[in-house]
Amino acid sequence: MAKDCPQNLRKADSHAPASLDVRLIAPSDNPAIADVIRRVSAEHGLSADAGFSVADPTLDYLSEQYTHPHAAYWVIEADRVILGGGGVAPLPGHDGVCELQKMYFLPTLRGKGIAKRLAVKAMDTAREWGYQRCYLETTANLTAAIALYQSLGFVPCPRMGNTGHDSCEVTMIKVL
Repeated sequence: MAKDCPQNLRKADSHAPASLDVRLIAPSDNPAIADVIRRVSAEHGLSADAGFSVADPTLDYLSEQYTHPHAAYWVIEADRVILGGGGVAPLPGHDGVCELQKMYFLPTLRGKGIAKRLAVKAMDTAREWGYQRCYLETTANLTAAIALYQSLGFVPCPRMGNTGHDSCEVTMIKVL
């Protein structure tokens, strides 16, 4: 199965940008998606000092983090401008568990169901790859994200793995 985005993520939405495209990240997307993550993090008061994705030393080379055969990161763009993205990758040290990662969207994309469709695509892909559970970390002030994850069946769980996101105090898991 190709890892590019299915048509269901490109459904017509009267509020979404007209030329919305969802595709796998390419090395040339690294600066743009890093900028999105930094902007959204700043908007929500997530410090670049430590403990959040914005502090990851690999942020400027995100595409290289998704070269594992059972990992993928999709970017969302309109008119050739990256507006958000999200991915899934193995959770080191936990067989059969993937992590939903770096789901960040500029305000233009929010409230239109795009994050939900991308998360479902990521989990469907993870299930096809043989993962049994999907883990995530977020922070309590991202209430809309938490509500989305709960609506998708994620439930609270103890911290898993060594993700480096110690400031993310909300940890959740879902059986795939």
